[in-house]
Amino acid sequence: MSSYGQKNYQQNQILTASPERILIMLYDGAIRFTRQAIMGIEENKPALRREGISRAMAIVTEFANTLNHKVGGEMAENLDGLYHFMIRELTEARKGDVEKLRVVEGLLVDLRATWIEAIEIVRSESGGVTAGASASASAPDETVSAAAGPPKDYRPLNVAM
Repeated sequence: MSSYGQKNYQQNQILTASPERILIMLYDGAIRFTRQAIMGIEENKPALRREGISRAMAIVTEFANTLNHKVGGEMAENLDGLYHFMIRELTEARKGDVEKLRVVEGLLVDLRATWIEAIEIVRSESGGVTAGASASASAPDETVSAAAGPPKDYRPLNVAM
């Protein structure tokens, strides 16, 4: 597939995705960029490290900025603290600390799995479609297994290009 075709495909995937699917795609991106930063440190590629950290930080910052504290209450407050912790760890990792990146990666993988579980619970309680999602959101290709998060070699579609 040509570069143009791939970008067009990716844009269509994002534009037609349910809010829940977009959330999971963003977690996939944050995980991928964190792993990219880890690879940049391990392979002594500073540009790769910087880009990965910068992009992961942008996604995590957006997660923090879009929390609805009025609706989410204590859960939103806890997530906010966790997101800000990840931002601090990503900031510190700029110095080349791979362990801080591994902590962030683990948190992102765990949160991704938790969100998938929550989405599946809401879908099952609402007859297969979550609030604000189209019927296509409950299609089998939209469902992602929550079993222990993605494997080490997991490579999601590049959504943040």
